[in-house]
Amino acid sequence: MSAKKAFALRLDPALHDAVQRLADAELRSVNAEIEVLLREALARRGVRPARSDAPKRGRPPGARTQGDDNA
Repeated sequence: MSAKKAFALRLDPALHDAVQRLADAELRSVNAEIEVLLREALARRGVRPARSDAPKRGRPPGARTQGDDNA
């Protein structure tokens, strides 16, 4: 189960489209882009929320599998 808090968010369609374009340009999901934008806005106001200790996604650094000899 995800450690992230889920909630419904209603956005103006034009605002959602603008966030979608930003997310596409940054190779992020809309959800991840909204999180980045919120963190940036909070930082400008002097609020630094702590990051949770949620496990990172993807392969751990330095992990190798068979067939990776080409790298």
